[in-house]
Amino acid sequence: MVGKRLKEIKKSYDKTKNYSTAEAVKIVKANAKAKFDETIEIAMVLGVDPKHADQQVRGMVTLPNGTGKSLRVAVFARGAKAEEAKAAGADFVGAEDLADQIKGGMFDFDRCVATPDMMAVVGKLGKILGTKGLMPNPKLGTVTMDVAGVVKAAKAGQLQYRTDANGLIHAGVAKASFAEEAIEQNVKAFIDTIIKAKPSGAKGVYIKKITLSSTQGCGVNIDLAL
Repeated sequence: MVGKRLKEIKKSYDKTKNYSTAEAVKIVKANAKAKFDETIEIAMVLGVDPKHADQQVRGMVTLPNGTGKSLRVAVFARGAKAEEAKAAGADFVGAEDLADQIKGGMFDFDRCVATPDMMAVVGKLGKILGTKGLMPNPKLGTVTMDVAGVVKAAKAGQLQYRTDANGLIHAGVAKASFAEEAIEQNVKAFIDTIIKAKPSGAKGVYIKKITLSSTQGCGVNIDLAL
């Protein structure tokens, strides 16, 4: 059953129309009236089949105005690199001890980073971390000697994106409390990143649909041409 608030939101725009990014942001922000700071979310339907390696879309993007969320980061490192990670603000730093915590069910983090020499330890957690999308990956820059840089980027709101089994990419790109201009800049930066990440195997229409919404709001369609 549709509540009174959602009915009012639906009256404020035409669900069948495609809006410019600026117009979509204005509508979504104006209707984000929950008692908490709603997340502004983007969903992109891509013309790809992620089952094929040459059609996968996956990577990282640092948005111009951050996401309004500071990620919790776990780092597998020893010695000087462990100290660098701690100094950069990592929430959990360790080696075998951290692996034991994760085996015991500790998942109080959003991103996992490891130095290359720690992959022998991390590899044993493949099934655990992999199912949660947390396995460190050199292609995403999360297997690196620059642990401090990766931690700082994550804390600044760097986003990790990846198509799901249906070719959909979904991400929280801002908070409703952001200024309209800041939200628009983030949305455009995210869309541009996905466009540039078009895989070699993608044929036909690459971006089929883009929708912007807030946590408790309705979806507003964005016209890619505007």
